[in-house]
Amino acid sequence: MQIFATYLKCFLVGGALCGIGQILIDRTKLTPARILTAYVVAGVFLGAVGLYGPLAEFAGAGASVPLTGFGYSLANGVKKAVAERGFTGIFTGGLTATSAGIAAAVLFSLVFALFTRPAEK
Repeated sequence: MQIFATYLKCFLVGGALCGIGQILIDRTKLTPARILTAYVVAGVFLGAVGLYGPLAEFAGAGASVPLTGFGYSLANGVKKAVAERGFTGIFTGGLTATSAGIAAAVLFSLVFALFTRPAEK
């Protein structure tokens, strides 16, 4: 029963974040790129004010996988690197903390680009 509750929390929080994004796409004139950027910035901002950490702890992957979680990871990486290395941590911390996700995105993009063809418009 414990695992069901964990999956439910993950699904509800992740679904709410995705639902908000879908509402923004449907009801506003914002482009997907602007929504993507807003989600990353919102993750950084909510992490900075201390709200995203408890949400990520509560929801697990439901909060860490969406783009807000990427922004939160970037901000946490910078904070840790600045504490360890000082000023140079500003430039290296975010990339170090999110390197696995960035590498996966590049790799999967390459694989799909090799095996698919772009559609004509």
